[in-house]
Amino acid sequence: MVNRKALNNQNNYLCQEIVKLHNLNPMKTKFDINELESFDHIGDNHIGTSSDTPIREDAFRLNANEKIEIIRDDVKHIMETLGLDLSDDSLKGTPNRVAKMFVNEIFSGLDPKNKPKASTFENKYKYGEMLVEKNITVYSTCEHHLLPIVGRAHIAYISNGTVVGLSKMNRIVDYYAKRPQVQERMTIQIVKELQKVLNCEDVACIIDAKHLCVNSRGIRDIESSTVTSEFGGQFKNKDVRREFINYIQLETKF
Repeated sequence: MVNRKALNNQNNYLCQEIVKLHNLNPMKTKFDINELESFDHIGDNHIGTSSDTPIREDAFRLNANEKIEIIRDDVKHIMETLGLDLSDDSLKGTPNRVAKMFVNEIFSGLDPKNKPKASTFENKYKYGEMLVEKNITVYSTCEHHLLPIVGRAHIAYISNGTVVGLSKMNRIVDYYAKRPQVQERMTIQIVKELQKVLNCEDVACIIDAKHLCVNSRGIRDIESSTVTSEFGGQFKNKDVRREFINYIQLETKF
């Protein structure tokens, strides 16, 4: 039987040590076992809590190099805690590589400065049908376990007089993918961004992706994938939605 009092005491001790290590304000770093179990429940069940990425107001107080330096030390501490010998030639550069990867690559979408500039153009050729960009590669990271999300995004819009460059649609997907994510949120963010860029509601997105937090740990189901969708404007009409789905099911060969 679990001794909750003992677990609470152990957890409070660990929190105090973390506070000392990082010079944190102890009044803002209080957890109990019930809170931790609640956090685990949210993470293990992959529950999103917001349609916006939870970013602190001071998220950009530090520049990229300062963030890399701090993360490098934290990764080093994690590896040493696991018992790894960082004097080994294969491991000694890992903390720095991971820190640079976090800041400059897989989480670069957190920084608004990296948001793609999506130039729009007048629809002079009067194309009035649906435009679909399918099979856009998605590389993201699950915010609950920091493990990869890998899949495909399919986007469509119906122009109301404005069109956007095709590659910009890929870049928008990539921007929102490069951050700790929940797939449902990412799908919504992509649609909202394109609606803003195109100044119209008629935008849709479907994402089909594998989550390594499901495939490689926990239930370890390597076959399952997750499908999410967001439909705006005319795409809420079942016939328009069906047309979009039919397009993305077309087999493309070159």
